[in-house]
Formats: sequence, C-alpha cells, structure tokens
Amino acid sequence: MIAIIDYGMGNLRSVQKAIEASGGKTMVITSGRALSGAAKIVFPGVGAFGDAMRELKKRKFIAPIKKAIRAGKPFLGLCLGLQLLFEESEEGGRVKGLGILKGKVRRFKFAPYAARRTQHALKIPHMGWNTITRRTPYAVRSTDILHDIPDSSFMYFVHSYYVAPEDRSVILTTTDYGVRFVSGVCKANVYGLQFHPEKSQGVGLKILRNFVRL
Repeated sequence: MIAIIDYGMGNLRSVQKAIEASGGKTMVITSGRALSGAAKIVFPGVGAFGDAMRELKKRKFIAPIKKAIRAGKPFLGLCLGLQLLFEESEEGGRVKGLGILKGKVRRFKFAPYAARRTQHALKIPHMGWNTITRRTPYAVRSTDILHDIPDSSFMYFVHSYYVAPEDRSVILTTTDYGVRFVSGVCKANVYGLQFHPEKSQGVGLKILRNFVRL
C-alpha cells in the first residue's frame, strides 16, 4: 500500500488518481500514526513552506516520516514535498525544514517580467512545460525511478523556489530556467521531484509507474 500524506496543502486527488492509474494501491493519511502500515510513501505539496511545516508538526508527521525513511521505505516528495526534505527555505524568512537532505531552498533571483536576452521574459513562478536532463555535475544519473525516461523529457512545473543540495551527488535531474536548477534528487530510498509527474502526461505516469514497481 502506498500512503499519500495529507497535511492540508497537497493536490491529493490528482496524485492519487495518477498513482492508481499506474497500478498502485493508495491510502490518504491525515496523521503520522498511519504511516507505519505503508510500504511506500508519497509526499505531495503545494503552497507555502512555513505553513506546510506547521501542519506537519500539528498532525504529528515529522517523526514518523523520518522513521519510515530510516527503515528504508521508498519515499517520493513532489514539488513542495521535495523542498520540505531540505534543511531550510528562504520563503518567509529562514524557515526550518525536515532536514532529511542537506541544503537550502532558494528563490529564483531574476526579477519578474524583467527584460532579458531571451525570446521571452522569464516570469515567477516558473510555470508550464520544461525539460529535465540527467547530466549532473558528476555523471549521467540512472535510477529505477527514471527507467525508460528519455533525457530531455518535458515535465510540468509550477514553482517559485528550487532546492540547492549541499551534497551534489544527490542530484538526479536538472532543468534550465534562467539558471540551471536541480529538478530531481535521489539518495538511497528517498526521491524528490520539483515537477508534477501527475500533470506530465504519459512520461509523468511512467515515472509514477516506476515508483510503484520499486
């Protein structure tokens, strides 16, 4: 069974439907107590970093999440669910995250709608289709979750912040939007994606199918 964490800020129904369409059996959980019965965990999220951390504490998710990861359960963070895995975010000041991965969450620094030497001005948030690449600072990453996913595949993004891992070896994919930012991470049983696979049509569903089959 795949547990989908509900802390009041995720697009749960679309994620749940996409995982079930990919062959997974799901349960939506609203408190940390229910995590112990899950084989895998999906951590979706939209909204503000600080608000999400407060809800996770309120619903007693933090310790069970860390326990599940230490136990080796496959864990997938999506969008804000990826960002919350890190130590802190610039959003709303310096807000502490879960600290499962070392590094910070940073805001895109270019000015909204600023004139740039590109065909189109870059807007914040970064919204719409963009490509992912596995050409990381170390090597071309190959993991089970990206099995049969072509390099430079288009994925759907909606975000104003991006993760900056301290350990560059966890980088799974990168994407270019004014700067080259980290759009996917992987460390042991922990995966995180800045884009929305549930909104990324067939190739996104293939990623979720790979996660179901881990």
